[in-house]
Amino acid sequence: MPKAFAPLCGESLLAHALRGVFGCGQVGHVIIVAPDFHVDQCRAAVRFLDGHRQAEVVPGGVDRSASVEAGLAALRHEDRIVLVHDVARALAPPDLFDRVIRAVRAGHPAVVPGLPVTDTVKVVDAQGRVLATPDRESLRGIQTPQGFLREVLQHAHAGGGSATDDAGLVERAGGHVRVITGDARALKITSPLDLLVATALLQDGQHAG
Repeated sequence: MPKAFAPLCGESLLAHALRGVFGCGQVGHVIIVAPDFHVDQCRAAVRFLDGHRQAEVVPGGVDRSASVEAGLAALRHEDRIVLVHDVARALAPPDLFDRVIRAVRAGHPAVVPGLPVTDTVKVVDAQGRVLATPDRESLRGIQTPQGFLREVLQHAHAGGGSATDDAGLVERAGGHVRVITGDARALKITSPLDLLVATALLQDGQHAG
């Protein structure tokens, strides 16, 4: 089962993620990039949730970068700011989308939300030997949605290669990335324990979706 359809409190992660997206009034065009064999399932989810706003579903690529490029190809002419979001961060609240967009409009061509890293981080080699201990005061755990001027993101992807996030491609292309304060609700759901935490957040009424 693709992660997008994993159940959380009776609904799929995709359904929860779409509520966060649709809850931001500044978002006017939503593109869902889906695995080839699940395009119809994603379209059904959109029809169930979206009574007044439109979202389109396009097939993705072989990896994250190729999938983002498929989404970029589906943009409309008037789409000038692009947000890239992971369904795994299904509880990201509408306010987080709004703050990322406002930061891009304020003059930052690439914006990512992030939170301070609380664990001590070690750099290790292939044998597990510690090579360095970065100062965690300068470290941030990066989240999505990540926001970009359209031309900045397109230029970064035109350079080829892959990265764990789109901001990494912008950095590689020589661009500057701004980090704003993230949100604890935008946790990445990757394990059964993460699902338990997300369930607790929903039951406590902390998800403003």
